[in-house]
Amino acid sequence: MTLDVVILAAGKGTRMRSSLPKVLHPLAGKPMVRHILDTTSGLEAERTHVVVGHGAERLREALAECPVHFVMQAEQKGTGHAVAQALDGLGDGKVLVLYGDVPLIRRDTLRALLAPVDEQHMGLLTVTLEDPTGYGRILRDEAGEAVAIVEQKDADEQQRAVRECNTGIMAMTAAQLHRWLPRLSAENAQGEYYLTDVIAMAAAEGVKVTTAQPSRPVEVEGVNDRSQMARLERVLQSDIAESLMAQGVALRDPSRLDVRGSLKCGHDVEIDVGCIFEGDVELGEGVRVGPHCVIRDSHIGAETIIESHSVVEGAVVAGHNRLGPFARLRPGTRLAVGARIGNFVETKNAEVGEGSKINHLSYVGDARLGRGVNVGAGTITCNYDGANKHRTEIDDDAFIGSNTALVAPVSVGKGATVGAGSTIDRDVSDNTLAVERSRVISKADWKRPDKRRDD
Repeated sequence: MTLDVVILAAGKGTRMRSSLPKVLHPLAGKPMVRHILDTTSGLEAERTHVVVGHGAERLREALAECPVHFVMQAEQKGTGHAVAQALDGLGDGKVLVLYGDVPLIRRDTLRALLAPVDEQHMGLLTVTLEDPTGYGRILRDEAGEAVAIVEQKDADEQQRAVRECNTGIMAMTAAQLHRWLPRLSAENAQGEYYLTDVIAMAAAEGVKVTTAQPSRPVEVEGVNDRSQMARLERVLQSDIAESLMAQGVALRDPSRLDVRGSLKCGHDVEIDVGCIFEGDVELGEGVRVGPHCVIRDSHIGAETIIESHSVVEGAVVAGHNRLGPFARLRPGTRLAVGARIGNFVETKNAEVGEGSKINHLSYVGDARLGRGVNVGAGTITCNYDGANKHRTEIDDDAFIGSNTALVAPVSVGKGATVGAGSTIDRDVSDNTLAVERSRVISKADWKRPDKRRDD
């Protein structure tokens, strides 16, 4: 049988108190609904339908690159009404109904739910909770078969004591949906069309309701407010940390790690507390990352040490490098083997050659440094003239003295030396000393002016 996936994502999420549609709020750096799409991508569905309503245009923009079919639910009249909007686009096979604000559902759980579905069976995902307050309860007959779901607001005292709860996630055939959805009624406490009412219809037709449960309840937890969002964030980060440690990564404190994208690590990687990894990050063998670093969309080569409070973004670090503390590598930075970037140094669109050093308090942007270059403290490349960026070229074994301003476009030749405190706005030839300083004026026995006193 073919498979259609229907993801309900039309709700406003009032309790989030945000103009951003609820399902677009990020979890581990990715919108919640993208987690669902990533999970279902492995189910080989023929079509994926996303039911949108509030913030529809923002959802279309955010998912523009995803192979999904958008369905508009102009009025939010309940889950049954939402699924009904997708009816015309369904194939003739199985249909899986999911929720865009339930991001941690696992693919294996969904496969188990889908497996028995055919014209004589539908699937319902349930969960047994210690505190079922707020959830619809699963009603079973004397034979133990699921025959109905009653919502919390419509349940009597005995029904509210049931701990097996509805997750809202279910699977059935398209033919079954075509039969059942038009028969839904809004005569209930909420005045909505409940998708859950199809359970009773299935039982009445003799269609068996097969149930499955997730491996842990958090898989089916939804997000309604910021507190729930924060809880699921920590659950997901804990899972990521456990996976990294299983691969041999040494985490100083697994509870103080945030991965908001993809993190690949070689052997013997060590990560201290408070580090954040965003986008696609790769750490080579033996890399050590100090506390409170942020690394984004970067490749860090083997045996590199990144000291505390450093920020690395869009950089390629070849290996055996040392960065920080308090270093900032901006996009376009390329460090060759053994290059060093020290404390309070910022680089941008800079190539730093093998063994070269920029050890402290400098800015190097739009520049190329050869091998064995030493850049003294307080050096800046003046790369921007107010309208355009210009490049600075520093050849092998050059020495740049402290507090130097290199006014681009400019080049410093191989083995050249620039004296401290110089402003260099002309090219410096190979093996040349360049010094540019104002003449020192000294006056002996200089008396400072007295502070004027008011009469």
